[in-house]
Amino acid sequence: MYLVGILFGLGFDTATEVALLFLAAGAAGAGLPFYAILCLPVLFAAGMSLLDTIDGSFMNFAYGWAFSKPVRKIYYNITVTGLSVVIALVIGTIELLGLAASKLTLHGGFWDWVANVNLNTVGYVILALFVLTWMAALALWRWGRIEERWTANLLERE
Repeated sequence: MYLVGILFGLGFDTATEVALLFLAAGAAGAGLPFYAILCLPVLFAAGMSLLDTIDGSFMNFAYGWAFSKPVRKIYYNITVTGLSVVIALVIGTIELLGLAASKLTLHGGFWDWVANVNLNTVGYVILALFVLTWMAALALWRWGRIEERWTANLLERE
């Protein structure tokens, strides 16, 4: 399993990490001392640790909120599942259309646009979609008083 983990990790290195390792290797070849070479990887690790800590704290808050009451868990699961489906459809459609355009040599305004879609831009669109979805879900939760309505419905049934 250790070798599988290494291969998995190598396959998912970020471009930034590869660039930093390349710069560090180049600096080592230029004769810089080891402590100067380690600056870039250490700064990268510190940045990743900071962002992973922020992400972990956010997810801890989100899961704590979602799992405190059953109606919250259902609402959270519906929101996350819906967002995941939309993002999978967007990425899958872009990839499928791009593959069709290249393999079937399709040309024209739409197919040329599909062939030239910048996936970095799509990543920013997905990030904006995450933010908008969570803002809309939070607004619907607060102003739609979903928890109060569901709790009231459950109490009436008992």
